[in-house]
Amino acid sequence: MISRRTSLSANLVGFCRFLRSKGFLTGVEEASAALKALQWVKLETPQAFRLTLQTMLCKSKTEQQSFNELYDAYWKELAKGVDSKVKSKAEKEPKTLRDDAAFKALTSWINGNRNKEVEEVAAYSFHEKLSAKDFSTVPAEEIGELMLLIRRFSRRIALLLNRRYRQNGRAGMPDIRRTLRKNIHAGGELVELVFRQPKRNRVRVVLLCDVSKSMDLYAAFLLQFMYAFQQVYSRVETFAFSTSLQNITAIMKHKFYQQTLRELSQLSDTWSGGTRIGESLQTFVEAYPGQLSKQTIVIIVSDGWDTGPAGPLQAAMQTIQRKCKKVIWLNPLAGYSGYQPMAAGMQAALPYIDVFASVHNAESLQKLGRWL
Repeated sequence: MISRRTSLSANLVGFCRFLRSKGFLTGVEEASAALKALQWVKLETPQAFRLTLQTMLCKSKTEQQSFNELYDAYWKELAKGVDSKVKSKAEKEPKTLRDDAAFKALTSWINGNRNKEVEEVAAYSFHEKLSAKDFSTVPAEEIGELMLLIRRFSRRIALLLNRRYRQNGRAGMPDIRRTLRKNIHAGGELVELVFRQPKRNRVRVVLLCDVSKSMDLYAAFLLQFMYAFQQVYSRVETFAFSTSLQNITAIMKHKFYQQTLRELSQLSDTWSGGTRIGESLQTFVEAYPGQLSKQTIVIIVSDGWDTGPAGPLQAAMQTIQRKCKKVIWLNPLAGYSGYQPMAAGMQAALPYIDVFASVHNAESLQKLGRWL
């Protein structure tokens, strides 16, 4: 932020990139939509410009709350810079494939070339390649981008889980699908209208995440997923365990992820220790009986390596399956070809699992939506 660009579009691209570094989901689509919106707004005051960007770039309550502070930090600092012309070539931007692709696609859109498949696919193909990478093999320079991708998947799943409707006999929100189906006999004329209203979703989610030493390569990415999920979906309880169990639901509700990480790092008796899955799950069953009901989906994230006896694990899993709606076990090792769940812990748990799947990359996390 040492120079001020002479082009509004270039400044807006920089602002979107700045927001993305602060956790916002502002990519090429958001920047393009904001530019398009500015064409239709009378920018007679600075406040009109600010509100337009806030409307187009904020997608959650948390982003709304932090937008004004970040807006001032960026644009006021930018105003102090020296005017400089910025060429439209990608090499003037930071040397990452994501930024190059985004800059080219946005520049193309601004110039009216909106149907060039090569440029539009560039950012997507990078995302697809990144989402397929095993968490344990992601290079350091791509971790930040992968975290944003995981957060986006997580919020999407949580929003889908929230989005439930039921039929409503009174006027309200039109149900287009049922209306069209009901009026087929009328030759397509909309004679009878069908309405719907939001349905109260009683499904609760309990997340139990293994943060033992053997899960170190995956824990950081999984915690990012759990944090983003809980920011959108309120009916969730989150637990972390290794040699003991900790309820981290309140910690996961912090406004800023860095604050969450600081508090999690203080749980020294839970983090990166041995693994006593059976004892931890037994503690969960005994200490939190109210968390289990026929409206609860239990998600256990663990590689199944248990240093304790198999008896407590089997007993705890039997109780969990009997009392809850569904048990999903996500194992990062299941992503490897030829993997067989031969560990004693997995053998004890398998009979009581409804869904056993991999969680070794962002792509596998995205599939969680279909099981929820």
